[in-house]
Amino acid sequence: MPASHERLFPPPAAGSPADFCLGPSEPPPFEVLNADGRAPLLLVCDHASNVIPAALNRLGLAEAMLERHIAYDIGSGDLTRMLSARLDAPAVLAGYSRLLIDVNRQPGDPQSILAESDGVPIPGNVGLSEAAQHARAEAFHWPYHHAIETVFAHLRRRGPEPLLFSIHTFTPSLGGRDRLWDVGVLWNRDPRLAVPLLDLLRRHPITVGDNEPYSGKKIAYTLNLHAGAAGLANAAVEIRQDHCESTDELRRWTDILGEALGAIVGMDHLHRVEVF
Repeated sequence: MPASHERLFPPPAAGSPADFCLGPSEPPPFEVLNADGRAPLLLVCDHASNVIPAALNRLGLAEAMLERHIAYDIGSGDLTRMLSARLDAPAVLAGYSRLLIDVNRQPGDPQSILAESDGVPIPGNVGLSEAAQHARAEAFHWPYHHAIETVFAHLRRRGPEPLLFSIHTFTPSLGGRDRLWDVGVLWNRDPRLAVPLLDLLRRHPITVGDNEPYSGKKIAYTLNLHAGAAGLANAAVEIRQDHCESTDELRRWTDILGEALGAIVGMDHLHRVEVF
């Protein structure tokens, strides 16, 4: 383990909430890549993993259900890792499935722990007590966000002020409706990163959505918590999942996004605090 990782993330104390249902061979609730990367940019991936702790027995789902979009953003973790390497940028990835708790929602939000997702019942999420929901937040939600906070603070202390960029993928159809965008850029009030990214993406022969298929004005918990509240430039990207099914496609999108983000990171006016 790199010394920088140990410095930023000392091992948790025995019996801490983070291991309340995790076996010794199970992954931690977050993964940090390239903590000392030189780019003033932090990549985050809220829905990188479809892992469920063994003690929770797949939440009562068949194994095949965990390969679907309801469990994670297919391809998002691999794309984040490839972009981190290309841009020499730090990255933080969530270690467990959003079916346990969606780290891109405020704990307590009715959408944070779903009893049903895209028409699929989630038996292990039915009738959870408040204590059980709190335990999931302590085990999976807050460790991930504390990791983002720690790496982001590390970048800010080093300077210049960093950007925050969140990576997601979306299913080609949902609720019987096709979604024809190849990529969408999500943003809330701060346009500084989103506007040039939209412009650069539209130079390619692809269909680009502005706050599609979701709106960053409605779903932007991670961005708002870590960057929006601090006045730091931020945006998210959504890639359609059928573009993330092969290594060649992932390399193509790494090139497209890597070229765009490489240019944007060089824009000096983005690296300052500005509240919108």
